[in-house]
Amino acid sequence: MDKNVIELLRDDKQYYGGVGKQYLSNSDIGTLLNNPEEFGVSRPDNKNFAEGRYFHQLILEPEKAKDVVWVDSASRNTKAYKEFIEESGMEVALLRTEKETIEALVDKMRSNLDFFELIHAKGNVFEMPNIMTYSSVSDDNHSVTQWKGKADIVNHDDKMIIDLKTTGNISAFRSSAYKYNYDSQAYIYTQLFKGYDFTFVVIDKTTLQIGVYDCSSSFYQSGQEKVEQANLNYDLFFKLGDTDPNQFLTTETL
Repeated sequence: MDKNVIELLRDDKQYYGGVGKQYLSNSDIGTLLNNPEEFGVSRPDNKNFAEGRYFHQLILEPEKAKDVVWVDSASRNTKAYKEFIEESGMEVALLRTEKETIEALVDKMRSNLDFFELIHAKGNVFEMPNIMTYSSVSDDNHSVTQWKGKADIVNHDDKMIIDLKTTGNISAFRSSAYKYNYDSQAYIYTQLFKGYDFTFVVIDKTTLQIGVYDCSSSFYQSGQEKVEQANLNYDLFFKLGDTDPNQFLTTETL
């Protein structure tokens, strides 16, 4: 394990755009499984990314949250917003209403005693990166790849990883967790941090309901299957260079 790399990955610029580009992460799962042509294609910043960053910063890195950029506008179609984006060179900025909504979510979570005790438990470390080598074996291929992750919260005393999420419908979180590859995220992080369990803490953006979700063995298994296939697809299309990603197709029995 390269401790120097792990230290570098604490910096978001290194994690997303520097040395971290040498590693696969859970954010690559979707493209590797469903659309390998899009693998490695940079995605522009957007509203969801901006909201997610601010949400996490308010809870985990409040010193960064102080520098959030927002525009006192009700819409991205206003002249004021468009002029700000053009002058600043930014791809996206939070609207005032979005900023206030995220702050309301965080205030609600902080006011919940169970959440507060979970987040601020003794032994917690915030924004902790790690790396690993992962091997997948199929009938005709043995793939070895490098993976990274940065855990929201690691509790070394209780051997637990905590990930913070927002959702548009907390009653549907169980199904959306599979849709958005949270199962592969949970599996990857339990491999990055061996011997640790994974827990999601979720808040509904509409109702402000809070949920705490641990992971079943079947959830981890589903995530492992995705990682195994993504690993093999990466090897097939990019590492070995034997197959053009344009030749990828989906086959399924309905």
